[in-house]
Amino acid sequence: MPRRTPRTTLDRLRTPRRLPKFLKTASICVLIAGLLSPVAAGTAEAAASNDYCGGQCSDILPPGENGNATLAQILLNQAFGTQPSHAEDQLGPYANLATGYSTLTDAKINNFFNDASFGVPSDQVASSEKPAGRSDVTIVRDKKSGVPHITGTTRYGTEFGAGYAAAEDRLWLMDVFRHVGRGQLTSFAGGAAANQGLEQEFWRNAPYTEADLQAQIDRAVAGAGDRGKQALDDVNAYLAGVNAYIDASDSGRYFPGEYVLTGHKDAITNAGTIEHFKVTDMVALASVIGALFGSGGGGEVNNAISLLAAQSKFGVEQGTAVWESFRERNDPEAVLTVHNGESFPYASKPDSPQGAALPDAGSVTQEPLVYDRTGSAAGASAARASKTAATTALTSAKRGMSNALVVSGKYTASGHPVAVFGPQTGYFAPQLLMLQEIQGPGISARGASFAGLGMYVELGRGQDYSWSATTSGQDIIDTYAVELCQDDHHYLYHGTCTAMDKIEQKNAWSPTVADGTAAGSYTMRVWRTKYGPVEYRATVGGKKVAYTTLRSSFQHEADSIIGFQMLNDPGYIKGPQDFQSAVQHINYTFNWFYADSQHTAYYNSGDNPVRASGVDAEFPVWAQTAYEWRNWDPATNTADYTPPSQHPNSIDQDYYISWNNKQAKDYTAAPWGEGPVHRGNLLEDRVKKLVAAGGVTRASLTKAMADAALADLRAEDVLPKLLAVLNSSTVTDPAAAAAVSKLSAWVSAGARRTETSAGSKTYADADAIRILDAWWPLLVKAEFEPGLGSDLYAAITANLPVDESPSAAHGPTGSHAGSSFQYGWWSYVDKDIRAVLGRPVQGPLAQKYCGGGSLSACRDALISTLKQAAGMTASQVYPGDDQCSAGDQWCADSIAQRALGGVKHGRISWQNRPTFQQVVEYTSHR
Repeated sequence: MPRRTPRTTLDRLRTPRRLPKFLKTASICVLIAGLLSPVAAGTAEAAASNDYCGGQCSDILPPGENGNATLAQILLNQAFGTQPSHAEDQLGPYANLATGYSTLTDAKINNFFNDASFGVPSDQVASSEKPAGRSDVTIVRDKKSGVPHITGTTRYGTEFGAGYAAAEDRLWLMDVFRHVGRGQLTSFAGGAAANQGLEQEFWRNAPYTEADLQAQIDRAVAGAGDRGKQALDDVNAYLAGVNAYIDASDSGRYFPGEYVLTGHKDAITNAGTIEHFKVTDMVALASVIGALFGSGGGGEVNNAISLLAAQSKFGVEQGTAVWESFRERNDPEAVLTVHNGESFPYASKPDSPQGAALPDAGSVTQEPLVYDRTGSAAGASAARASKTAATTALTSAKRGMSNALVVSGKYTASGHPVAVFGPQTGYFAPQLLMLQEIQGPGISARGASFAGLGMYVELGRGQDYSWSATTSGQDIIDTYAVELCQDDHHYLYHGTCTAMDKIEQKNAWSPTVADGTAAGSYTMRVWRTKYGPVEYRATVGGKKVAYTTLRSSFQHEADSIIGFQMLNDPGYIKGPQDFQSAVQHINYTFNWFYADSQHTAYYNSGDNPVRASGVDAEFPVWAQTAYEWRNWDPATNTADYTPPSQHPNSIDQDYYISWNNKQAKDYTAAPWGEGPVHRGNLLEDRVKKLVAAGGVTRASLTKAMADAALADLRAEDVLPKLLAVLNSSTVTDPAAAAAVSKLSAWVSAGARRTETSAGSKTYADADAIRILDAWWPLLVKAEFEPGLGSDLYAAITANLPVDESPSAAHGPTGSHAGSSFQYGWWSYVDKDIRAVLGRPVQGPLAQKYCGGGSLSACRDALISTLKQAAGMTASQVYPGDDQCSAGDQWCADSIAQRALGGVKHGRISWQNRPTFQQVVEYTSHR
């Protein structure tokens, strides 16, 4: 049996109840006997290319490299909890950092990470293969983690090998996500409510036809010269490798077992088909990743609704001032990535706004996406999934996730830069990303790539440099009000009544072994205009309009391939300027970070449209020539974009931090909530202290990240001020006094959410954590609703949720997703409480809210809600879900690997850190 991670590390999940009753142990064993696949073995050594990291590059990506499982392996996992080889061997080391970081040294880093050096030592080779018998490429896998190291002598062979290895490790996941991108998941994988929500969330914003997908490829290739042609060749070679594996695994009957469980293949006769991948599938895949992590902005209709509510409550002038103070477009107290004072104005509030098309009060309705529901698609759970999907798709609060800590060599012990960085892509089984090393003509890199898009390493290292990204989320989405004419599906375009395009996707499903959801069907229908898909209907000044959303990367999902190609090319990347030049070719909204042995660098990517003079990007504008993006061509959705020099960028700043915070001074925040308290402060405070002391090492920077990963942002940055109000006079109530004592002790201990000891599944300061989790939503409401009124309070909470604790359900994977404290009212509470205490506030709220500005009244409100919170039981605060029993605090916070296939993994203790992560320090340079 494969080595299993000890129970002290993982909370093993066994879910045989998902299998039908007839799959008893005996029949499982019979199936296993005929379905176990052979494992290739060999002793060949992968030749290491030029590696300038000196053994000081490390990475980690839980749960494990192997994301494919045969039917036999799935049945073993479901029945007995056994794991396929390398399916979760990175989960234990990843989890253990939470309790092991305090004693971390450079020598111990690879107890928690993989050695990310190029190549595989001869005594560490687990297997070697020539995919499809090719002589121009070899795939070597290492013993420790099973990562594929692809070495090719031709460009075609190299990419063929990358595709073959990707299919070996992620074929089922790749298939799932090409169907998500095409809006066909339920027909492919089953009609579970979660599947319905997933396909609806992404197809709403990227409703492409096959012709649309092909046109994007044609444009991307044509617009990039020789590199574009090379990219298409690379894609075709990669897909040839993927399809070769499909054929080999089909004939050899070792394909992923999910194809049997979902009814696509027959376990006995092998009847059925696994469809080959084609180039347009890659665009569909890219559209999912881009929408999930790389598109900022939107939310203009909700902004308008909350502005109108504020003006209704306070009058136009004061209401606008109140709204702007909560919006925090450019808050002077916000933590910045480029912190040297340099200004990068973008999407600024115009002095004299033009073209605004705010809806008439109460007239807004959301455009339906789903029609003609039958069977299980008409149930309550399906309706809830649709509502959640729509909210997620339309909000400006994009769950970007990811963080970076980069320190210049001037402040390190070695004199070389040190970086700890990576993306938080959620926790899935198998993981969305996969590790690989690719060495071939014009390619030399190791790192992570999204499954199915692994022609190049997307986040990782080259020969003498590493790079990573965080989601930036600057505003590249605008909302237009198109005036209707003739009927609800015609609109005025430049004075001509024009028909909307109707784009439909019809899906139907039946129960399978994998998904027993009853039969059902529906049609997803999007009405598309030249200004993008219709998202809302309303009236403006009595005129009927449709609100559409136009994204600069819409119809350009394939364009970023050139930037990734450059990042993998050692002949192109020689230093920080080349790095910045490469990522300028990436049209999605990301913050990019770079480190080599001498330099660090940063660049904010994305196609930032140049808006018409006077347009306020916060609100819908009329779909008229005067308010369109400059030189916008609706046929190709191209326009003028801000030049690279106007994007936040920097080389060799003393340090960089990013946790989806504000990029630079005057670079307007697209989401709400980028004020004085942001999770970026958790990194800023720690790294700034390290830099001031000097002598930063890989271990000390990793410890700073790991410590921030356990911090409760509310407790570390806001709770001390709340306690100052409570303690402004003696707390005499016994219940309140006890709560204050527990909260104060927690703050003094570091305000972390951490186990008493490794594997205890019990938090230190558990009562204090429970009290704050219960108190926060109560105190926010008591502090702000009286002054705002219930309507405005509700409208602003629609723009920005009140809380995002670890146990809350939020983000693309719901609860148990790790990533926390990205969006919440902590900045509002912080500014307001400081104002009530008489402390200085830059960029204050328009008025004082807590207790109407009275310290004693504010204290009374806080005491009252604190007593209420302290009286709530753990079962009330943590009500339980499909993963946890009510009252289980540790489990409520815990991270679960959300199953996208048949293999299950255990929960791990909460950490707020990247899913894929690198720790790097280069010793030399070419």
